[in-house]
Amino acid sequence: MDILMDVETLSTRLQAGVRTVLLDVRWALGDPHGRDHYLAGHLPGAVYVDLATELAGHGGAADGRHPLPAEADFGASMRRWGLNEGDTVVVYDDGGSTAAARAWWLLGHAGWGPVHLLDGGLGAWRAAGLPLESGDVVVDPGTAVPRYGSKPVADIDQTADWSSHGVLLDARAGERYRGEVEPIDPQAGHVPGALSAPTTENLAGDKRFLPAAELRSRFAALGIEDGTDVAVYCGSGVTAAHQIAALEIAGFRAALFPGSWSAWSNTPGRPVATGAADPAGTASAVPERGDRVDS
Repeated sequence: MDILMDVETLSTRLQAGVRTVLLDVRWALGDPHGRDHYLAGHLPGAVYVDLATELAGHGGAADGRHPLPAEADFGASMRRWGLNEGDTVVVYDDGGSTAAARAWWLLGHAGWGPVHLLDGGLGAWRAAGLPLESGDVVVDPGTAVPRYGSKPVADIDQTADWSSHGVLLDARAGERYRGEVEPIDPQAGHVPGALSAPTTENLAGDKRFLPAAELRSRFAALGIEDGTDVAVYCGSGVTAAHQIAALEIAGFRAALFPGSWSAWSNTPGRPVATGAADPAGTASAVPERGDRVDS
C-alpha cells in the first residue's frame, strides 16, 4: 500500500466524490493552538484530531508524555472521526507530516487500511491553489473497531538491548541526541547504542518526503539493510512515527518505542550517553528526576 498521497491525487478523488476521510492533526511541540489553526482554515470536510487526547493515553512520567491510547479509547476516537470499514483515510498537518504520522502509525497499528499521509501537507495543498474551508466539521459517527498489533512495538527493556542485535535510531534533533540541549525532558543525551537520525532529514525543502531511493540510501548509511532489526524513538513517540513512515517508504520495517526519551529519562537507573557516538564508558546513570515541563 502506498504510504503517501499527493495533493493532485487527493483533489481528484474529492472532486469525483470518492469517499475519503480527511484527518487534520495540527500539533507542534510548544504550540497549544492546533484546533484554532484548524478552525481558521482546513481541507474541505476534514475532521480535527486532537493529538494529546485522541492519539495519546495518560500515565505516570515513566510512561512518557504521549503513551499509546488504550485500544478502546482509540476506537472511540476512530468512530468520532466517522470511520467505517473500507474507508480510505488521508492524514495531514502543517509541519511536514511530523504530527500526522502519529495518526498514520496508530491507524496502521490498529489494523486499518488504506491510510495515507498527504505528502507536503497543508502547505502543498495551499501551494497548489486548492480551496480551504473554515469552522468545525462534525460527521456522523462511524462503526470502526481497532485491532492493535499490526505494527511492531518495543518496550523500554527491549529498547535497552536493541543495539546488540539491530539498529536503534534516535529521531530527535542532533543537539538533543548529543545532550547539548534538552528543552523538555529531565535528562539530556540518548539511549546508549542509539544512532542519530533526525526526522527533519527525511524531508525536502518543501516538506515533502524525499524519494524512496534517497531515503533508502540515507538509512543504508546508518547500517540498515533488508532484514535488519530496526527500532525508533524520539522525545515522546510522535516524530518517531514519521521516521517509521520514511523507513517504510524506503522498504524497511521498524518498531516504535512509544515512551521514547521522555519515558527513558524519567526512569531512574537507566543509563544515558552523550556526544556524537557511544564510546565505552561514557554512559552514566540517570539521577532521580526533578521538575519537568510537559508538551
